[in-house]
Amino acid sequence: MRTTVDIDDTLLGRLRDAAHRQGLPFRTLLHRVLQRGLEAGDEPDAVTYRTPSVPLGQVREGVNLVKALELSAALEDDERARHLLEGR
Repeated sequence: MRTTVDIDDTLLGRLRDAAHRQGLPFRTLLHRVLQRGLEAGDEPDAVTYRTPSVPLGQVREGVNLVKALELSAALEDDERARHLLEGR
């Protein structure tokens, strides 16, 4: 079937260059590009990756989470001080 299509000059140049590099007639390359584009639209959308959540249980009796946060902050402060002393 013959039809008329307006193609942007830049795109037309890229198509002609690709046809020349691949040693194909322009018509054949255009057909392949259109076919691939249509087939790509038929592919299902990528599945969103989800990280499953798991219960980690209850905090043990006698464990003080405030102290754990204080310890973490103190370790972080020590590490920052070490970096400052090393000149980083």
